[in-house]
Amino acid sequence: MRRWIALALIAIAIVAAGFSLLEPAETGEVSASAIIPEVSSDTAGFSRAVEPYDWQFPQDYGAHPEFQTEWWYYTGNLADENGRHFGFQFTIFRRAISPNVIDSASEWRSNQLYMAHFAITDVDGGQYFHEQRFSREGANLAGAECTPRCTVWVENWVTSALDDESIQTQISAAGTGYALNLNLTQIKPPALQGDNGLSAKSDEPGNASYYYSLTRLLSEGTITIGDQAFEVTGFTWMDHEFSTSALGSNARGWDWFGLQLDDNRELMLGQIRLNDGGIDPNFGGILVQPDGTTHTLSASAMSIQSTATWTSPHSGAVYPAGWEISVDIGEDEPLRLQLTPLLADQELYGGGITYWEGAVRISGDAAGYGYAELTGYVDSMTGRF
Repeated sequence: MRRWIALALIAIAIVAAGFSLLEPAETGEVSASAIIPEVSSDTAGFSRAVEPYDWQFPQDYGAHPEFQTEWWYYTGNLADENGRHFGFQFTIFRRAISPNVIDSASEWRSNQLYMAHFAITDVDGGQYFHEQRFSREGANLAGAECTPRCTVWVENWVTSALDDESIQTQISAAGTGYALNLNLTQIKPPALQGDNGLSAKSDEPGNASYYYSLTRLLSEGTITIGDQAFEVTGFTWMDHEFSTSALGSNARGWDWFGLQLDDNRELMLGQIRLNDGGIDPNFGGILVQPDGTTHTLSASAMSIQSTATWTSPHSGAVYPAGWEISVDIGEDEPLRLQLTPLLADQELYGGGITYWEGAVRISGDAAGYGYAELTGYVDSMTGRF
């Protein structure tokens, strides 16, 4: 599961990206007048996720503009030859402000807004870097296309396929004082979440997304911190979701875990936390075997218990900072794992939504590394998605 872009962030994006609906002036100069559409939660006219999807790869690695919201999300754990460990997050979001594209002579006119988050965790250096960008599809500032190779970008933050089948992909992004240039190789097929990719988020029809994961991408490239470049290798997890839906009206937030085990298995585990303290029973997880076959996990098949907390000096939020996890994977005994953040402060703040997203170490019945995402600990997600 991934986050839906909040309407508040979309409003910020319209302002930050400039005028989204500009018409050219007769003089050839850009007019200072603009029509900025009202930010609305109306979903009329968009497609919705209501039944299993007919997946067609590599085309479905690209955009699905008939749906209101979409994201391409990468997280990974990497290390250099000396064992210096890094985590990274690179996410590009697309949000449609209307279901229809209006013909226009202006290259600036677009009904698609984009946002990107880019973060690096320097574990040994005890540093966490994060930035975000907003833009619009017009004038080639941002976009997502497969013609035939799939490319998704916000300005010069780019993920691009290196072959027609998208087996190899490159990520390139640079923030203030840090950068990432990484080549990814797909070694397992897409893992379809939920019911053949239909991932329910509540019991209300249409409260769902189409969702697949590339759970183990062989990764190599360069991480730059300041003026120091590190040649790194490791594994990346990629999620791609698209939908026209919202969380249930009583959802507070969610805890999501993408775990890569050293025995070549992967686990996605998630729980949607409700305002009354309960857990929504409709969202679960998936186990991916070494050969790429998958086993869907119901919410009742897992137990996720916090073992520690961390209080953010930035937002004041109190987050879980360690977990005991038990998962029934259909064997005689449940799989028991302990998760520990590699760095306490991996909070993304300063935007419309503050959340914790960071690299974790896995121990217990299996070892490895992964990523955790925690939302709803600062503000409730109810009514925001």
